[in-house]
Amino acid sequence: MTTFERIKQLARKQHISIKKLSTDLGFGESTIYKWKEQEPKGKDLAKVADHFHVSTDYLLGRTDTPQFTRKDERDVQKILTDMTEGLSNDSALSYMKNGGEEIDEEDAELLRASLENVIRQSKLIAKAKFTPKKYRKDNK
Repeated sequence: MTTFERIKQLARKQHISIKKLSTDLGFGESTIYKWKEQEPKGKDLAKVADHFHVSTDYLLGRTDTPQFTRKDERDVQKILTDMTEGLSNDSALSYMKNGGEEIDEEDAELLRASLENVIRQSKLIAKAKFTPKKYRKDNK
């Protein structure tokens, strides 16, 4: 998905047009439409990200989680890899069925996906909890 498509999707969720978003942010009416063909300026992209409370990395397609940066994505994958390494060995309780046989590939992938979801949620909770109030987008 392109930067323009992500912005369009976010605008649709808030029931506003791209044209209105552009004018609300102080851009020319067609500025965001131009991003179909050219890269946005960093400061303009930051304005859009702040408006929607997402990261610029999300708008650029570097992450699929709106609040995550590329570093957050790397952290999630490292934690997930660390957690799942060695799960197929004989002492890994989480990869064993009754009787001590290893789970099949499909069940292993389901377990991995579940762990990834838990890691992502934990990271989002930690970000909300430990971000100083003055830096929070919602100013709580």
